[in-house]
Amino acid sequence: MNFLNPIAFLFALTMPAVVLLYLLKKRRKSRLVSSTVLWQRYLADTQANSPFQKFRNHALMWLQLALLALAVGALARPFWRGSAAPSRLRVLVLDGSASMQSVDVRPSRFESARAQAREWINGLRDTEQAMILLAGAVTQVKQSPTRDKAALRRALDSCAASDSGTRLAEALQTAAAFTYEKKGEETRVSGEIHLFSDGASVDLGELANKNLPLIYHRVGGEGRNLGIVSMDVRADPEDPTRRLVLANVFNASASRELAQVELLFSNQVVEAKSVEILPTNSAAALFSLKQPGDGVLTVRLLAPDDLAVDNSASTYSFLPRPVSILLLTRGNRFLEKGLRAAPRSQVTVAAEWTGPTDAFDLTVLDRTTPATWPATSVLAIGVQPTNWFAAVVVEKSPPIVDWNHAHPVLRQVNLDNVDLAESQLVDPPPWGVSLAQSQQKALIVAGERERKRVIWVGFDPLQSNWPLRISFPIFLANAVEWLNPATQQTADLLLRVGEPIRHTSRQPVTEAVVTRPDGTSATVIAQRDGHEIFYGGTDRAGVYTVRAGTNVATFCVNLLNAPETQIASRTNLVIGRYAGVSSVSTSSAPSDQWRWWAVAALALLMFEWWFYHKRTA
Repeated sequence: MNFLNPIAFLFALTMPAVVLLYLLKKRRKSRLVSSTVLWQRYLADTQANSPFQKFRNHALMWLQLALLALAVGALARPFWRGSAAPSRLRVLVLDGSASMQSVDVRPSRFESARAQAREWINGLRDTEQAMILLAGAVTQVKQSPTRDKAALRRALDSCAASDSGTRLAEALQTAAAFTYEKKGEETRVSGEIHLFSDGASVDLGELANKNLPLIYHRVGGEGRNLGIVSMDVRADPEDPTRRLVLANVFNASASRELAQVELLFSNQVVEAKSVEILPTNSAAALFSLKQPGDGVLTVRLLAPDDLAVDNSASTYSFLPRPVSILLLTRGNRFLEKGLRAAPRSQVTVAAEWTGPTDAFDLTVLDRTTPATWPATSVLAIGVQPTNWFAAVVVEKSPPIVDWNHAHPVLRQVNLDNVDLAESQLVDPPPWGVSLAQSQQKALIVAGERERKRVIWVGFDPLQSNWPLRISFPIFLANAVEWLNPATQQTADLLLRVGEPIRHTSRQPVTEAVVTRPDGTSATVIAQRDGHEIFYGGTDRAGVYTVRAGTNVATFCVNLLNAPETQIASRTNLVIGRYAGVSSVSTSSAPSDQWRWWAVAALALLMFEWWFYHKRTA
């Protein structure tokens, strides 16, 4: 217990004076008072002439001393320490991202954050409201605004951390909708946002101008972690029967680490090697294997760190198969030879094609617009589609000012010395991205339309020096690989945590069964006349199996998130370029108790009054 006004204890010096009055012997005159029951014994002892008498036990004296002590205590204003709580709506945002599963704080950062939030809820007053949001793979409203502490605690207990990346910006934007109210044309803050998080690798730049009433409760420390941040599977160019598996391992710790990396096929260890990684750097682990059939390839990291979810990554790998290509052209030897040079390609050349294109894996249109658009993936060169772009303009000698190095189609492709005589230029459409640009317009576009991949080249390579550059056959090889349905199918089966499963069934079905990595199952109703299966419960990393009739598909869901692997918690949250929020610790606020002391003193007076009337009745 503490006291707001401890100097009031000086009034306790009057207590010896009360005792002294009972030791003095003086002659007194009779006076009518409210109660004389407890005074009668004392008046009988005042007949002596000596000023003092021997101390005796007087009930009235003890009553007066207790009353005086309570009065002094009330003046000192005692209080208990409790949690401070403003009288506005509090929105509690609990971070449920993968980094919150780190065990540098026992039992985990998420459990520590939940314990802090529970203490904060227990400190709310009965008249105060709060709500709970869980920022996981998606933002969930676990409890709407309420004064019921039991409901808030139940909602808190139902929260669980997911394996997804950090998505706090979305959660804070949702919380902001509850913390502002508009009166007329004025908007004012009507609540507070309490974020319980480690703040690991959080990008809140989009909230720079929101002026959020944010209070950041930090959990966790520096942590020690290594994680797999990328994984790629390709055919070995020297031996098409073998597969190359490349895994990139990042060391988020402040010390050099030596880790064991294993490659598994269908849960069987194929190869293992040691990788040494410098602090805050990454290292590559390259494996080569002769794949016996279609199956799941898994890279597993054996390292004693604080976060386990990023220690493995999987992908479904198909055996390399020949790529059948239909080339519709009036004559282009450079293009034909470049396509034939692509690995495992089988090229059929025709000036026109009236039959079905389903028998081919992809179609290449060289300055030819077909009567019926192909049902396969398309590489369109010098073609002007009617409904792909909002507008198409033609420009003479357009310069190539930039190209997208990160896209798989332009991997190892350099367009620096490519000169064009003429080209069609378009604005990047919603369904695709620009691969090469001239000023503000796109020269090459790649994307997906109606579940088919498309690459559009706006110029004729024969009216340029590109076929004479080494980048031309490299571009064609990359394009064939990217447009290959097997590559697209592999990409469709590889998801990040939180991304929905989208599966197309060849035969119509009414429902499908999804088996999660933990062995539990969920039944999903088919869409689009029984040909589409959608499932959004991918909050855990691992292998998901979809059974739709006799069709079985395997989806691999991974974290593969470099920022999430950097688990060091932040003292400050950066919001935009200039703003930020510092973490706070839970503090105690005084709960004034002087009223109870005053009530106790009043109760003693009432007891004395009752005792008098009882004795005199």
